Amino acid sequence: MITPIEKYPELAKVIGLTSLSLKREDLHPYGSHKGRSIPVMIDHYMSTGAKEFVISSSGNAALAAAMHIKFLNDPSYNLDIFVGNHIAPHKLDKLKAFENDNIRVLIKERPLQAATLAAQEGATSLRQSTDDEALVGYESLARELSQIEGVGAIFIGTSSGTTAQALASYFIANRLPIQVHIVQTSSCHPIADGIETYDGENDDSIADAIVDRTAMRKNTLVPMIEKTGGNAWVATNEEIETAIDLVKDNTGLDISTNSALSVVGAMQSIYRGWEIGGEVVCIICGD
Repeated sequence: MITPIEKYPELAKVIGLTSLSLKREDLHPYGSHKGRSIPVMIDHYMSTGAKEFVISSSGNAALAAAMHIKFLNDPSYNLDIFVGNHIAPHKLDKLKAFENDNIRVLIKERPLQAATLAAQEGATSLRQSTDDEALVGYESLARELSQIEGVGAIFIGTSSGTTAQALASYFIANRLPIQVHIVQTSSCHPIADGIETYDGENDDSIADAIVDRTAMRKNTLVPMIEKTGGNAWVATNEEIETAIDLVKDNTGLDISTNSALSVVGAMQSIYRGWEIGGEVVCIICGD
């Protein structure tokens, strides 16, 4: 397995679960679960002759792209990373650390628009929400999750829904009785609303990686989630902070706000009495 699966009985007990495991995608060599897919996309398009790449991201996807381009160590390949004016300073610092002759970090008022224009001018876009090549890399994660003994449900924080779609596709295709649960935030929950409308306050979320409001995968993903027996949940800031504290107190781990979404989803499922017949796995995705 690329990343470890860690069982935490004390955390499970506190939450009210029989058994709980954390899938530590934050320990992926490329820093997050995005390291499953972005390098696969880059390698695929390189095989077709692409040399110029572009991505609009301030987080894990951009970091995975930068790390892979640096790893390839080939001056003929270039990457432009477009980020917004309000990017968190610590994330900008991480990206800036990879800048060299082949990798540029460009701050724009409308980063997605800038990346789209660059793609129209010939660069290869690494936008996962609209490219099904992005699904391919996440199959390795689906396989690893399916190998967990007695696994019954997977919880994952979700922005575009690309990872969740890949997982659900794999489980359905292989007739595996594993529920897929997505977790969005109080400020961005378009896919979750396709299953159950959120009626809470639309506060700015501290889980800042959930930003995809267009939800291009929604119409495909929602029926797949339902077919697996899963659900969609929306996490408030208070719930995210509670999950972070519970994980710290019962595992010793410091997880990010975005990683905490999966734990919030598991907690909400218990509160709602959601029926899960097996091991619950929360994906700790990274920063």
